[in-house]
Amino acid sequence: MEKIRTSLLALPRRHKRIMQVAADVCLIWFALWMAFVVRLGIDELINPLEIHTWLFACAPVVAIPLFIRFGMYRAVMRYFGNDALIAIIKAVSLSALILGFIVYLYSNHQHVVPRSVMFNYWWLSMVMIGGLRLAMRQYFLGDWFSAVRHVPFATRDDGLPKVAVYGAGAAGNQLVAALRMGRSMRPVAFIDDDDSISNRVISGLQVYKPKHIQQMINVTGAQEILLAVPSSARARRREILGFLEGFPLHVRSVPNFSDLAAGRVKVDDLQEVDIADLLGRDAVPAQEELLEHCIKNQCVLVTGAGGSIGSELCRQILLLKPTTLLLLDHSEFNLYTILTELERRVARESLKVKLLPILGSIRNHAKLLDVMKTWQVNTVYHAAAYKHVPMVEHNIAEGVLNNVVGTLNAAQAALQAGVANFVLISTDKAVRPTNVMGSTKRLAELTLQALSRETAPVMFGDRSNVHQVNKTRFIMVRFGNVLGSSGSVIPLFHQQIKSGGPLTVTHPKITRYFMTIPEAAQLVIQAGSMGQGGDVFVLDMGEPVRIIELAEKMVHLSGLSIRSEHNPQGDIAIEFTGLRPGEKLYEELLIGNNVAATRHPMIMSAQEDFLSWDVFKQSLSHLLKALDDDDYTRVRQILGDTVSGYAPEGDIVDWIHQQRRREP
Repeated sequence: MEKIRTSLLALPRRHKRIMQVAADVCLIWFALWMAFVVRLGIDELINPLEIHTWLFACAPVVAIPLFIRFGMYRAVMRYFGNDALIAIIKAVSLSALILGFIVYLYSNHQHVVPRSVMFNYWWLSMVMIGGLRLAMRQYFLGDWFSAVRHVPFATRDDGLPKVAVYGAGAAGNQLVAALRMGRSMRPVAFIDDDDSISNRVISGLQVYKPKHIQQMINVTGAQEILLAVPSSARARRREILGFLEGFPLHVRSVPNFSDLAAGRVKVDDLQEVDIADLLGRDAVPAQEELLEHCIKNQCVLVTGAGGSIGSELCRQILLLKPTTLLLLDHSEFNLYTILTELERRVARESLKVKLLPILGSIRNHAKLLDVMKTWQVNTVYHAAAYKHVPMVEHNIAEGVLNNVVGTLNAAQAALQAGVANFVLISTDKAVRPTNVMGSTKRLAELTLQALSRETAPVMFGDRSNVHQVNKTRFIMVRFGNVLGSSGSVIPLFHQQIKSGGPLTVTHPKITRYFMTIPEAAQLVIQAGSMGQGGDVFVLDMGEPVRIIELAEKMVHLSGLSIRSEHNPQGDIAIEFTGLRPGEKLYEELLIGNNVAATRHPMIMSAQEDFLSWDVFKQSLSHLLKALDDDDYTRVRQILGDTVSGYAPEGDIVDWIHQQRRREP
C-alpha cells in the first residue's frame, strides 16, 4: 500500500487530473443508477441504461465542466479542506439542478423519469464524490485510523511519540493536521479550558478539561504536551505552565502569531517553552512617536550589531524606515549573520533601507569618526561591549579598553561628527559593582554624563586644546539580563538538560532581573528618544527571579524530575558551584532611590552622581597609566575613587599581565 501511495503521489499533475475526471464520471453514472434503484427498488427495476441512455450520457456532460469551473481538480488531496467541500456541494447541486431541468424538458410519456430520481441523484453523487475525496485525503496522509480512534479494536500503536495538544482552537487544529501529515508524532487528545467543548471529539481527538489531565495520561499514554495558545497573554501562559509543571510531561509550544505571520516559522515548528512565559509579564505597547523620533528617514549606526542586543536593535530599527542602517562589529561571522538576515527581510518586504556592514573596532577612533562623517549619521546605538563578568574580571585591561575607551571613542567621534543622538546600552551591574565589568560600564556612563554637560569640550588625548562644539544628546539606558543572550543562563540550562544534567547554579539564593531581548530593544529605542542629554534611564524589569526556581521549572517542563536527597531516583541533579569571580547575589538597577517617572510606564529616570569632564579625563589618564604599569593595586584604588559604590570582593588580577610579570 505504501508503494502504491508513493507512486500515485509521484505521478505528473496532468495524469492525476485525468484519473480524477475518470473516477468522477464513473461515480456520476453509479450515483444515477443507484438513484433509480432507491426509487424503484431491485425487484421492479428495469435497466435504466436501456431506457434512459440519453440521461446517462447527459449527466457527465453537464457535471464535469461545472466541476472544472468550481476548481475541484485544482485542489490537492492531501490538503483537502472545508473550502473544497463547499465547492463540491455547489458544483454537485448545480449540476443536479441543470440535469433535472433537462429531464423536465426532454422526458416523454413512454419513458418517464420519476422526480425523486433527481433528488436521489443529488445526494448520492454528493456523498460519493465528496466521500471519495475525503477517503483519498486520509489515504495520502497515511492516517486511516484517525477517524476510528475511539472504535474498539480499531486502534494501533505505530511507535510514534504520543502528544496531547493544549488548545483546541485554530492553532491547535492546524498543529494536529501538520503532525498527522508529518507523521513524526501522534496526537492523541486535546486539552482545553472551554467547558462547551469538553468531553467532545474534535478532529477525531477527545477534548479533556485541564483538571482531567491525569486521566488523559492514563487513557492515552501521552508523553508530551504541545501548547497551542499563541495568542494568549503571557500571564495566562504562565498560569498554564505552572499547572502543567505538576505532571510528568515534556511541554513545548507553538510559535506566536507574529512569528507565524512574518514567515519565520511554521505551525509545526515546535519549540521549548519560552522562558518569558514563566515570567508571566506582557510587554507594554510601544509609543509610535518615541520609536520613530530618532530613526525614521535618518541614518542610524549600531555598534556591536552582531551581538544579542545589537542584532535585535537592527531588526527593530529596520522596520522604522531609516534611510541607511550602518552595522558595525569586529566579528566577521556575527556581522555576516545579521546582515544576511536583514537583507532577506529587506527583499521580502521591499523595504527602502540601505544596509551597510562595517568591519571595525570601537577602539579605533579614527575609523569611527570617518564612518560617522562619511555617512552623516544622525543616531548611534552603542551596544558594543564585553559583558561576561568572570571573563572580564581576569582580562581587566581588555575590559577597560573596550568598555571604557571604546565608549569614549564612539562618543567623541559622535560629538566631532555632529551626531544628534547617542544612546548607550548599559547594565544593572554598573550599580555598586563588585566586578570589573560593572565598574567599566559605570565608567562608560560617567563618560557620557561628563560630555553631555560640556558645550565645547576639549577631546581626551587632544594636546592642541581645540574646543569642539557639542551638539550631541547623550542618553544612557540601564537594564538587567536579557533572555537568550550570549552568556545567558537559559541556553546553558537547556543544553545541560539535553545532556542529562547536572544543572549548575552558582548559589541557592542568587537572583536576577530578566527581560526578553525584543522588549529590551524596543524600550531602548523609546528611551533614546526622551531626555535632554546626560539622562540615565532605567527599564522596569519587574520582580527579580530566583535562578534555582527557574532551573527547577525548566526541568519539570521538560517532563523530568529533580534528583535530590528526597528523590534519589530523579532525572536531573542541580549542583551549586559557588559565586564566580566578581559575581553578586543580587543585582540592583539604581544606586539610590532618587528616581522619577517618565511618559513611558516602563521607563524611569535615575538621578546619578557625575564627574566634570576635566576631572573624568584626569581619572581616566591615571587609570590607563596604571594599566600600562601593570599596577592593579592602583587600578583598584582608581576604580574605587571614581565609581560610586565599587566594592570588589578580592584582589583584581589580569591573567596575561600577571604572567608577564612572573617571567624573568
